[in-house]
Amino acid sequence: MAALAVPLFVAGRVFAGIGVGIISCLVPMYQSECSPKWIRGAVVSCYQWAITIGLLLASIVNEATQHRPDHSSWRIPIGIQFAWAAVLIIGMFLLPESLRWLIARGRDRDAAVNLGRLIGMSSDDPEITVQLNEIRSNLRAEEAIGNGGYIDCFRGTHNKIRFRVLTGIFLQAWQQLTGINFIFYYGTTFFQRSGISNSFLISIATNVVNVGMTIPGIYFVDKAGRRSLLLIGAAGMLICEYTVAVVGVAVKDTNMAGQKVLIAFVCIYIGFFAATWGPVSWVVTSEIFPLNVRAKAMSMATASNWLFNFAIGYATPYLVNSGKGNLNLGVKVFFIWGSTCAGCLLLTYFCIPETKGLSLEAIDVLYQNTTPVHSVAYGRRLKAEQQESGSQERLTEKA
Repeated sequence: MAALAVPLFVAGRVFAGIGVGIISCLVPMYQSECSPKWIRGAVVSCYQWAITIGLLLASIVNEATQHRPDHSSWRIPIGIQFAWAAVLIIGMFLLPESLRWLIARGRDRDAAVNLGRLIGMSSDDPEITVQLNEIRSNLRAEEAIGNGGYIDCFRGTHNKIRFRVLTGIFLQAWQQLTGINFIFYYGTTFFQRSGISNSFLISIATNVVNVGMTIPGIYFVDKAGRRSLLLIGAAGMLICEYTVAVVGVAVKDTNMAGQKVLIAFVCIYIGFFAATWGPVSWVVTSEIFPLNVRAKAMSMATASNWLFNFAIGYATPYLVNSGKGNLNLGVKVFFIWGSTCAGCLLLTYFCIPETKGLSLEAIDVLYQNTTPVHSVAYGRRLKAEQQESGSQERLTEKA
């Protein structure tokens, strides 16, 4: 914010980027570890919802300051970010510690108190004991293996660590390869070159769609399931992006009806992303890693997201602009995004298991005993076994 030249501005962006990178890794992981299994998907999805709200507020601020004739046109948007950083810092002091972290350090009583606080039960409730026992038994099994390093993330093991880590990395990469940030980074310029007036207002409208359609994703992630939403979202985005590409190629910039169709399908595409791949990608990557490599695996998955985010932001002007050294694809770039969504379908079908309603410990068992393609049926059986085991433990506790 205090920058008077580009080098200082870049330095500030580097430090801000480090902070964002750390938060991107830790927040979904923390939410996943602290949430009851029956609402874990919704809780982690709220992380993505907060991102969409931030994007909307940023677009509104940018619209309000774009015509200012001095440095305040960019200092104001940057300065406002300090308020949200302050909220985050203060809020962190109010958060309970992760249950798995506490149990791993022998602080079982603190874990019981924190879990009771999170789900609104007494720390002595039998349900608390059942959940903590499940975490404890899984921790013992992982302690026998030992804490893993980055190399261990790519070893072939009985619980498929390498497959799970690569799944998380590719899932986060493919979230970016859907082309969503093409719209949010380059949408204003794209709409202008497509002959659409009020492109800044359209940018705000697309952000409103992004915020609003994330809410159904929060609701359905623990009802329809992760795998189903990802498949539906990939198919919907594929259809919308190919439609945008075909309409954009077939009609002229002066054809207002065609431009309205283009905007409509871009908004529908954003809606599909916001309700599915936006939140659910974070949900899945926060769930699928075993505890002994969870932090390291999550850091690599998050790095994959930001790496492809940067790559798409960097490459997009060369893909769509005219002039020497550019591909001048224009709206044809949506053929590329549509094709990558076909890859999303394949990745989900063959690599993403259904984890709805399973504890993090049960997900480890699921990976050991079945494949993503057959995970829905096996997950039902696993949940039935968990319920029966939990009922027996509660009876024992009461006795």
